[in-house]
Amino acid sequence: MAGAAVAVKPSELTPLATREIVRGWREDVGAPGVLECLTGAGGTGAALVEEADFIQFTGSTRTGRRIAQRAAERLIPYSLELGGKDAMIVLADADLERAANAAVWGGMFNSGQTCTSVERLYVEEPVHDEFVELVAGRVRGLRQRAAGKGFDADIGSLSGEAQLAIVERHVSEALANGARAVVGGKRADAPGPFFEPTVLVNVDQSMSCVREETFGPTLPVMKVHDVEEAIRLANDSSYGLSASVWTRDRARGEQIARRLEVGAVNVNDMFANAFALPMPQGGWKESGVGARLGGAHGIRKYCRPQAIAATRLTPRSELLWYPYTARKGGLFLRLTRFMLARDWGRRLARRRR
Repeated sequence: MAGAAVAVKPSELTPLATREIVRGWREDVGAPGVLECLTGAGGTGAALVEEADFIQFTGSTRTGRRIAQRAAERLIPYSLELGGKDAMIVLADADLERAANAAVWGGMFNSGQTCTSVERLYVEEPVHDEFVELVAGRVRGLRQRAAGKGFDADIGSLSGEAQLAIVERHVSEALANGARAVVGGKRADAPGPFFEPTVLVNVDQSMSCVREETFGPTLPVMKVHDVEEAIRLANDSSYGLSASVWTRDRARGEQIARRLEVGAVNVNDMFANAFALPMPQGGWKESGVGARLGGAHGIRKYCRPQAIAATRLTPRSELLWYPYTARKGGLFLRLTRFMLARDWGRRLARRRR
């Protein structure tokens, strides 16, 4: 759309979907050959950074920093959507049925391997126990298995053993420090990198499952006394990708949203901003630089702006050109004062009494 050719480098663990998109672009749509998929590990991505004129990256904060450093050295623009530790705030007046359904889907979608997955929940004390019971019941009903050709599974595996190790560490460290697994809590009894959908309670802000990006099927739930504590804890993070607020008072929810240090906040919804294409999707803090989407701006950022001025009146010489004279200087002094002075008295050079 911006008139640029695009080379996409998907994760080396999940390349097939992107390759199929490019195949469909060429064979099914018959579109121009300006979209290419390049597969490979980190070296492939590094090679692209050396050649591309603009880098749009979605991935880990660690890799994003390296891309930003190299892009800065090459003096090319870039936009980074990095890690997240998205908070979900549930107030006492929330529709708990809807909030519980959203929490389970938002935390377990794609086995929790989504940039904007729900990764920590702050629930006001009066409804904490009821909310946890609702969430736990829904998580217990999830069907986890390798996907077949039908709809016999809700969630599948993690992307690989390395990601499984991170999830296992976060959960085991939480359990060792006083947390309790209401549901799940261990590697699934299945071949492959499966981890049980897990709900943790008695979690505190110091635990790795709250401080670090998990990227797995876990929901750490924390009880808070009031909304002020929820906001303080939600902002106590090095990440700032997105968040959600759940309350029957929409105006209050929007007020809370403005106090959260994240790039996007959904009130009484999950991932809604990702489907509102005119809205920018980007992160604050260590969650990124710049934004994806964003209407016209989201397209123009892939362009190089160029200004062309063609004058209509072409006298042999102009007032600003040489030679300088006292008459010209006096004229420009009056013009400058007229255009830039802050009130009409000064513009007309009248003295103020």
